[in-house]
Parts: sequence; C-alpha cells; structure tokens
Amino acid sequence: MSRRRALQLGLGAGGVLVLGWLGYSWLRFPSDRTPEGAYLRVVSAVNRDRPEALFAYLETDAQHACYSVGKYRRQARDRVLADYPEPERSELAERYRLFAEATDGEDVFALYARSEGWLDRLRRDLSGVARVEEVGARASVETVRGTRYSFRRRENGIWGLTTFTAPLVAEGEKAARDLQVIERAADDYARAKRRAPDGG
Repeated sequence: MSRRRALQLGLGAGGVLVLGWLGYSWLRFPSDRTPEGAYLRVVSAVNRDRPEALFAYLETDAQHACYSVGKYRRQARDRVLADYPEPERSELAERYRLFAEATDGEDVFALYARSEGWLDRLRRDLSGVARVEEVGARASVETVRGTRYSFRRRENGIWGLTTFTAPLVAEGEKAARDLQVIERAADDYARAKRRAPDGG
C-alpha cells in the first residue's frame, strides 16, 4: 500500500469517526421541549457569548418585553427627532439610539445582557444538571453547584428561562411610560412651533 493511499484511508476513517461522534452527540442532546434541553441551550449560548441565541430560551413575557422596548424606544426617538428642539433633540435621540436601532427582540435582549452583565452572572453559576423538578408548566433545574434556574413552558412547548422576566417587563413598562411623556412634550413643542410668528 502506498503512503498516499494509507493517508487517504486514515483521513477517511478520521472523518467518519468525527461525523459519527457529531451524530451521536446530536442524538443524545435533549430536546428544548424539556427543561434540561432548554437549560443546556442556555449554557451553550452563554459559553459562546451569544445572548441573541439565549433569547429563544426566555419565557414569553420576557420576549414580549424585549419587542416592546424596541418598539417604544423607536417611536420615542422618531417623535423626538420630529418635534423636539435642540439640545434636547440630540440628547434624547442619542439616549434612545441603540434600542431604537435594534432590529428585533433578540437585539434588545443582547443590549441588556451585555450592559447589565447578565452573561457574566450566568457564566459564574452555570454547571451540569444535578436534577430537574417539573410541575405542570413550571420547572426548576438544579445545577451541580446547587444553583436553581426556573423555567416556564411556553405555548410552543419550548421551555423559557424566567430569570430575566421581571427586569425586562419593568423595562418594557418604563419604555411605555417614557413614550407617553415624550409624546405629550412633542405635542407641546409642535403647538408652540405652529404659534410662533415665523412658524418655527
């Protein structure tokens, strides 16, 4: 047997082993329709430093809050740019810029996860699964280190992490209140502008 042929056979066998291992790992990985599977996907997203990938494993209220923050901040920024005078226009437009430019809920969550240090917090506590307690639509994953993570089954059957729901819902409510204040002030500025003798 020539060296070239032996090398080809060795590489082929190595490739088959790698593909076999990947297939076996994929088949063994629990479904995200189980609390353990959702938790392991959270771990994977944190380890890869990809908060966008973690978004799919948040509970529904947290996801909706992220979409709401993006929508309200976009509307507020548009209104500020249209009707506010300087220097407030530039200051508020810049304050809302990142969230207004976020294309979807994943991007909004990623902004919060990075600015609030949520991934670092998770990274310190995440470890292997010691046990899972499931009661109806709620579950608790206890790690080897003794940390508990609560999950809730979403309408689509995927389990969502509840850790960030309260702060995200609070941010969504704050964004809604801020928008109301911005709109009232923008209406006042627009009225004053119309009343001005030179129209501006």
